[in-house]
Amino acid sequence: MRSLKTKLAISMLLVIFTVILAITLLSVIFIRKTASRKADQLLLMLCENGQYSLNYYFDNVQYSVNNITSFVEDDLQGLDDVHLNKHMENAREYFDFIIPKTDGVLTYYYRIDPSISSTVRGFWYTNIDGKGFVEHEVTDITLYDVNDTSNLVWFTVPKYEGKSIWLPPYVTDNLDVTVISYDAPIYYKGQFIGVVGIEIDYSAMAKEIDSIKFYDNGYAFLSDAYGTLFYHPYIDVANMPPGMTRQMPYSNKAETRSAQYVYDGVLKEAVWLPLSNGMYLNITVPIDETQGEWRELILRITICAIIVLIIAGILLITFLGYITKPLEQLTEAADQIDKGNFEVYLNYDKDDEIGRLTKSFKKLSGNMKAHINALNEQVFIDSLTHVRNKGAFSLAVEELQEQINNGSIDPNFAIGAFDCDNLKHINDQYGHDKGDLYIQKACNTISDVFKRSAVYRVGGDEFSIILGHEDFHNLDFLLERFDKVVEEINASAEAPWDKVYVSKGFAIYDPSKDNIVQKIMQRADMLMYENKRERKKGGAN
Repeated sequence: MRSLKTKLAISMLLVIFTVILAITLLSVIFIRKTASRKADQLLLMLCENGQYSLNYYFDNVQYSVNNITSFVEDDLQGLDDVHLNKHMENAREYFDFIIPKTDGVLTYYYRIDPSISSTVRGFWYTNIDGKGFVEHEVTDITLYDVNDTSNLVWFTVPKYEGKSIWLPPYVTDNLDVTVISYDAPIYYKGQFIGVVGIEIDYSAMAKEIDSIKFYDNGYAFLSDAYGTLFYHPYIDVANMPPGMTRQMPYSNKAETRSAQYVYDGVLKEAVWLPLSNGMYLNITVPIDETQGEWRELILRITICAIIVLIIAGILLITFLGYITKPLEQLTEAADQIDKGNFEVYLNYDKDDEIGRLTKSFKKLSGNMKAHINALNEQVFIDSLTHVRNKGAFSLAVEELQEQINNGSIDPNFAIGAFDCDNLKHINDQYGHDKGDLYIQKACNTISDVFKRSAVYRVGGDEFSIILGHEDFHNLDFLLERFDKVVEEINASAEAPWDKVYVSKGFAIYDPSKDNIVQKIMQRADMLMYENKRERKKGGAN
């Protein structure tokens, strides 16, 4: 006959078994959903950072072409050769004004339809070697059928479409260079007269996209609005035979912003966001890589649950109350960790099973915290200078933009742009390791002077800074101090890479006209380039 103690022990053991089993299953479900959601959020956040970077890149080109289009259509006064020649000179001057403010330009052009004039053909400027734009002999349009959109696409497609358009990758005429271009048709009193356009280096855009990485085998690629690949790091889209395209394995037009698909026998997850030029930025990663961490965590939790169940059966009667309190602490700690608070307090340090479970939990939460911090460092800290990187700057700009939009912005702030002069000379003359020292020296100087403001490395030799509070009110003093510090450094430094030659520009937020942060950034860039030109005129390196 079983004793009451045995019956109670068996009954309570069954109850505990059921509860632990239920908690374990719920934990598995919860962790799986939470980890999957976190992975999706990380993917989407990475996609949003890439979206912002590429939008800035493409918008810069579109903005320039649209400005040029407005100017040339307003400037054109007639279609005779006299008016056209005068118009071409004005257009050249305006291109010379706009192009230096546009990132990544390889060539630019303004071509006149041969049916308008047989003598005024337009112009074409190229910068193939990176030393500056030179005029190139223009393509003879009369050799082509201008109504055939499969040839001379930079001219025939915008003429056919009747609107500004991004063209997919093609090999530009006479240069044997793969480019993408943004082209706009020009009209005079409703009559098509020609095309203006800017071509950007396809490889430069590819590097921008290739820099977006996630886990071990995650990567980014571009598709157009019709689901056709525009750029892919592992598919040579630019050199596909004419008429052949590579379609996406899923549709960007779906209601959700994510999808799962199989590619080369691997199950993958993708997220995407639209770009301002009508394309889509896609980021994809194998499912196994996103699920690896939570599967290991579930296994550990399952093992711990089994251990707890066995110990609970042995110590049930005498240690039930003793076990309850530390379990409650663990539950509270799990809730805090779920809310993102890793600074949990667990004071149970006995050398028993619950104590070891508590230590394992602390170690697990510590590992999770360290891993998340490491991920944040990888995503938002520049590895060379150890200041914040372009992704961190993008988030800071987004926060400023949100404050401007909701009216909570503190108007006392400014944005500064810095550019290291002569980096290419240092790299070419002394090696890239000295170029890295040159960049680090410039960054340290900026950081030392503007101690109370965050410094961001936004490009190879470019830095940005957002000034607020005390630094904003002391801007003039800090600029004078910066110039003095630079002068002292250069006076004592012997090696070229130990010197500091930096062009700078600061733009102050104006609530009456700065409805978007990009306007402040553009003014800062313009002032910085103006400073660079003045320094060159003054003989500064």
